[in-house]
Amino acid sequence: MTPGSFITFEGPEGSGKTTQIALLRDFLASRGLEVVTTREPGGTAAGDRIRSVLLGNEMGSLEPETELFLMLAQRTEHLRKVILPAMNQGKTVICDRYFDSSMAYQGFARGIDPQKIREIHAQFLPGFLPQCTVLLQIAPDQGLERARHGGRKQHDRIESEDLAFHRRVYDGYNTLAQQEPERFVLVHAEGDPLQISERIIEGLTKRISIPDGDK
Repeated sequence: MTPGSFITFEGPEGSGKTTQIALLRDFLASRGLEVVTTREPGGTAAGDRIRSVLLGNEMGSLEPETELFLMLAQRTEHLRKVILPAMNQGKTVICDRYFDSSMAYQGFARGIDPQKIREIHAQFLPGFLPQCTVLLQIAPDQGLERARHGGRKQHDRIESEDLAFHRRVYDGYNTLAQQEPERFVLVHAEGDPLQISERIIEGLTKRISIPDGDK
């Protein structure tokens, strides 16, 4: 059996990943592909517990290295127990956040050397990178307004960081995309969701094999 594809979605807070993942899932399913959607932090029972620690406001501040190794712990469970088994069954896996989030948030925004983050992942999770990463781009201030629903939603620990932090995240993502243009699909996340989805699909078809028509 031919292994399935692994696609990740990245972007600042409020970039619309959830909506676009659902649209892409439906599109790929219409082409006859079996699709698994998942998320980080999370994706497994242990990962969901770690997610509550990482995002919960009751934890207060965490050291950057603590965040990094919690992310690595949940990612180890997630990759080995969910992502790789699904791919080995020929399924297409779409993940909401993955390795590049660690690079952007714990690396560029928190100040850990991004190269060290990459080396740690390569040591414990060889072959961990996705075939394609969709990076949804939106200005940090606009994204935060979306994520916080105009103040109607209580924001999590990461959303609560100041604007300067989120600008470092944004800049970090753009740096990663410049370093690996063959893996990243850059898409502006403002405007009509269906038009954004069309741009995502156009970019993906240049990088992975997608069947033609219903099969």
